[in-house]
Amino acid sequence: MRDEGLVTSDEPFVNLLTQGMVIADTYYREDASGKKTWFNPADVELRDGVATCKTDGAPVVVGGTEKMSKSKNNGVDPQALIDLYGADTARLFTMFAAPPEQSLEWSDAGVEGAHRFLRRLWKAGHEHLQAGAVAAYAGGELSDAAKNLRRQLHQTIQKVSDDIERRKQFNTAIAAVMELMNALAKLEGDDATTCSVRQEVLEAAAALLAPMVPHIAEALYAELRPGAVMIWPTVDASALVQDEIELMLQVNGKLRGQIRVAANADKAHIEAAALASESVQKYLEGQPPKKVVVVPGRLVNIVV
Repeated sequence: MRDEGLVTSDEPFVNLLTQGMVIADTYYREDASGKKTWFNPADVELRDGVATCKTDGAPVVVGGTEKMSKSKNNGVDPQALIDLYGADTARLFTMFAAPPEQSLEWSDAGVEGAHRFLRRLWKAGHEHLQAGAVAAYAGGELSDAAKNLRRQLHQTIQKVSDDIERRKQFNTAIAAVMELMNALAKLEGDDATTCSVRQEVLEAAAALLAPMVPHIAEALYAELRPGAVMIWPTVDASALVQDEIELMLQVNGKLRGQIRVAANADKAHIEAAALASESVQKYLEGQPPKKVVVVPGRLVNIVV
């Protein structure tokens, strides 16, 4: 590239990310001379731990998991997956199953799971649009549930942006959007403000997933915002502000419950709330604690 004048430096890349291997089950038969004939997993049926060839019904030997290769005949034809599920499902599973630098164990069940998630995403958008198109949330009084969802939304935008751009961890980025969609499914209400929050979440989810599943993301975004160009969502810092926070309660280092306190509560208030909790009271047995350790923003550990 340097010699051709395409770059001016000796090394145009700042780092190398070496992807892990894709591994899958292997199956074979051995003839009298010891030569192995390998069978593709798609041609093998597993039942009660016994593997048989679908063609002749005769048993085959389970050879364990190996990296996909022609020699072991354990590769998967991407076109077959695309024909059955679509390209986005194949992309989503591959990027969700493992971090890019680690080995990926192929799983037909995992592919089906990725497909189910994309169907849920599309269904959520379709059901929302049936009530009529609305603009994404731009301000106004929110219910506690809607406020919590917006906080999770903008935490997700923050996390996915970092996971993709800096950490190159696509699996955790996808997982964060999945959690966001689970939270969206629990949001109730069809008033204008709640619908606008739902719109904001769906628009952002489509954009955040676009690097992994570009086809469904673009189609969904076009339905949500006809004629608009998809842009990467930005974090609304005001949505991240919390009035209350949840702290884990530990007694002698073991988790015993949770408490909610004001986000700006001081140490004395947190200690008092923790000691007043029913889940702590039964371990105190009327005696004062030996020690109370407050880890700001995370937990309270009470030593009895």
